[in-house]
Amino acid sequence: MAKRRLDVKERSDRELVEESLKGKLFFREALYKRYFSYAMSVALRYTISRDEAMEVVNDSFLKVLDKLDSYDTAKEFKKWYGRIVINTAIDRYRRRRKDEITINIEIEYSERVKAPEIEEKLSVDDILGLFSFLPDIYKITFNLYEIEGYDHKEIGRMMGISTSTSRSNLARAKKMLRQLYNKKLNSAGNNNEAV
Repeated sequence: MAKRRLDVKERSDRELVEESLKGKLFFREALYKRYFSYAMSVALRYTISRDEAMEVVNDSFLKVLDKLDSYDTAKEFKKWYGRIVINTAIDRYRRRRKDEITINIEIEYSERVKAPEIEEKLSVDDILGLFSFLPDIYKITFNLYEIEGYDHKEIGRMMGISTSTSRSNLARAKKMLRQLYNKKLNSAGNNNEAV
């Protein structure tokens, strides 16, 4: 068994896919484990909790298994799987959005804030934590545009919104992030002065 596990680690994605298509559960499990961390990192950017991200990862892997016979082995498996994770997370968001009462969030517009320079006072975790304060639609739009590289037309199609709404959501997300960043930066500066 130890030789078989070592053998799986040395196999290419294409080989794992081919063996998985033959119905070999061991290789399906190996494929799942190989990309679990990657899928989870993608799902976490589009969900509101770790539990929901786990559900997205599992649902998306089931979709991968269903569509595995249509996977083009000439393309990178990781990118193909990543798109499935993103689409699964967006589908889940749409279902959740239909079930929720829409709350109209009005952003307080203040004078234009100059983009702050990176400060040593905030850690990476602090900066990433700011994303959790964004409304879901802003967070998803930001991720799709800035991280995944989709254009506004594609985002509009995926999210069921207009292209102009996608642009507006991105602008509002960036503005909120700047405001949150400045607020966090000011509170970090005040804490350091008190010490």
